[in-house]
Parts: sequence; structure tokens; C-alpha cells
Amino acid sequence: MDALEIKNLNKTFDGFNIKNINLSLSKGYILGYIGQNGAGKTTTIKLIMNQIKKDSGEIRIFGKEYNDDEAGYKNMIGFIGDECYFPTCFTLKDVIATMKDFYISFNEDKFREYVERWQLPYKKKIKEFSKGMKVKLSFASVLSRDTKLLLLDEPTSGLDPVIRSEILEILQEYIADGERSVLFSTHITSDLEKITDYLFFINKGEKVFYDTTENILESHLLVKGGIEDLTEELREKLIGHKSSSYGFEGLISSKDKQYINENLLLEKPSMDEIIVFYISGMRRN
Repeated sequence: MDALEIKNLNKTFDGFNIKNINLSLSKGYILGYIGQNGAGKTTTIKLIMNQIKKDSGEIRIFGKEYNDDEAGYKNMIGFIGDECYFPTCFTLKDVIATMKDFYISFNEDKFREYVERWQLPYKKKIKEFSKGMKVKLSFASVLSRDTKLLLLDEPTSGLDPVIRSEILEILQEYIADGERSVLFSTHITSDLEKITDYLFFINKGEKVFYDTTENILESHLLVKGGIEDLTEELREKLIGHKSSSYGFEGLISSKDKQYINENLLLEKPSMDEIIVFYISGMRRN
């Protein structure tokens, strides 16, 4: 049974369309959900959480749809965004009391373990916390519940590399038992390359690609050469490119390698380069 299964999902929302999205996420894996701002990432997460209603399609978490078991469905999900949703006047004591009231599965001992691990201050109010401390508090509160699917919407945005590295380590610990999964929406492609098993790239509400992270990296090539080598035939095969009077650089599918002449340099692209060239190609089209 998949942790998350989405079939033929459609939604028209404030003039924006989510169009026929299909994906599945097995237990024990991390899916990177990527795209530009306004591509549909946050809308998809809101649809999964039933914060907005779908027009058509199916969304199942461990085989259950929202209407099958509303309370059970909600309890399986943990959500973390780029903001802390506790009142800024709260201290950690207030957070503990609130979590106990709202969630049966909240484990205070586990929460306190995370607090000690990240050295979060018990007596300070949240408004005195740094952004990194607020994100850690969000993770501590969610990970102290018995969640099965973690939905992340840009939680590492604006954080320094050390804190981002700590968060990525936590995500790997979260899925280590093979029973839980993560959908990770972020624009920080270096994070995705490090920990994701699958990548789903969405643009204007539609799928661009969906595959294992390994396959996506291996199925693309970075091409560099002089401007005289940028033939019309090659230009048509490039997913995206940039050029100047000195030369050009572009992305091509590995299956189109036969269009590369001996004057051109081929390199393995980073995930960041893949995303940038896909976006530049879509803008040209």
C-alpha cells in the first residue's frame, strides 16, 4: 500500500488549474515536489490536506480518502511550512499544553528530546525565537506525533546551511523504519539532490517530469560549445539553453546524444542546472 496516491487530480482555483496530476509515493521514501513560485505546489498540498476541495480525482493516504475517516486521515498527516503556526506569545510550556489538547498521539517525552537536541529555550516566547528556532519548533511538534506522511512546504527556505543539514538528517531518520514517507516541496535543489528518492516537477499546474532522482540526473547531459556549433538541429533538441557571443551552454536528453558533434563538451548536470534549463526552455516556448 502506498503512503500517498493521487489519481487524475483536477482543481480550478482562483483562475489557476491543477490538471490531471498523477503520482504515488511508497512507504519509506522521500518525494521532492518542485516548480517555480505559482506552479501549483502549495495548492497540491492544500488539496492533499483537504483545506481546499478537489474538483475531481482521488487522493488516498495509506489507502484512505478524506471522507472515509476524517479524523484518522488528519492524524496521519504532519505539515510544516515556512512559518511557525503557534501564537508568538506562546512559550514551549504553552505549546506542550496545546499539543496535548489537540492530538491524542502527542508524545511529550519525544517533544522534550527534540527540544533538548536543538537547545530550544523553554522560557522564551516564540516571538523571541530566530527563524531557525521556529522551524525546529515546528518539526519538534509534528515529529512528536504518530504521523505517517510528512508534507513540507518550503520549510528550509531562508535557513543557513547548518540548520538545513540538521533538518535533512531528521527527515532521513523519520523514514528510516520504512513505514513513513515525506513529500518535500522546496526550491533549494541541493537539498533535493541529497535526500530525495523521487522528483515531481510541476509547471502551471501540469506535470513536466516525474521519475527517480537518480534517473533524472542520469538521463540528462550538459552541453557546452562555441556559438558556431549551435546548429538549428541541435537547438531544437535542447531542453533549454543560454548563449552569448563566446558560446552556449544547454541541457539535452541523453537519448539525443547522437546530435552532439566532437567539438562539444559534455558534462553531468546538477539538479539545479536541470531545473534552470527546463524553466528557461518553457519560457521560450
